[in-house]
Amino acid sequence: MSLRRGFKATAKRLALEVREEMGIAAFAPMDPYALAELYGIEVFDLSHPWLPEPAVRHFMGPRAEAFSAALLAVGRGKVIVENHVHEWKRRRSTIAHEMAHVLLEHDFGVLLSAENSCVSSPAELEQEAAELSGELLIPCSAARTAAFRGWTDATVARYFRVSERMARWRMNATAARRIACRSRQKWPRPTVNATVGELG
Repeated sequence: MSLRRGFKATAKRLALEVREEMGIAAFAPMDPYALAELYGIEVFDLSHPWLPEPAVRHFMGPRAEAFSAALLAVGRGKVIVENHVHEWKRRRSTIAHEMAHVLLEHDFGVLLSAENSCVSSPAELEQEAAELSGELLIPCSAARTAAFRGWTDATVARYFRVSERMARWRMNATAARRIACRSRQKWPRPTVNATVGELG
């Protein structure tokens, strides 16, 4: 399933607007937890006592990979419950994804972020949230800057504080390296034909 027409441009614009609101340049790491705080979204982990103990044991143990986070409606507000046993960079991506749902004002009862399992939100909403969260973490313009600098996926991941998998996806999805390569081919480095004596 592809994104609706024009959504990628919308995601690029919205991500840059959010970064500007946070006082963060396009080519800088973004803290998804700070974004949640800015929008008044509390983030809880599975250690909180008000969560059902059997479910907590289940998702912290044998089914830890099945649950990353849930965006829950609480009264007129929203909260995020995240799986804190996951690796830090994965958690950052998860929170960015949940905040993308918030920024896009997706209607929901419960939105689950999970790997290798079903989610309760429609597939098109998940795709939109994935696209926007990617733009929030590594904007298209930032990916292209990294490509022109010759950064590897590992370097991109380290700088933007995401997983290498996320870095690879963004570098591929934005065609950053392909654009950088074509640009170099179109504008080759000038050759110097003058001799040392002529330069003097």
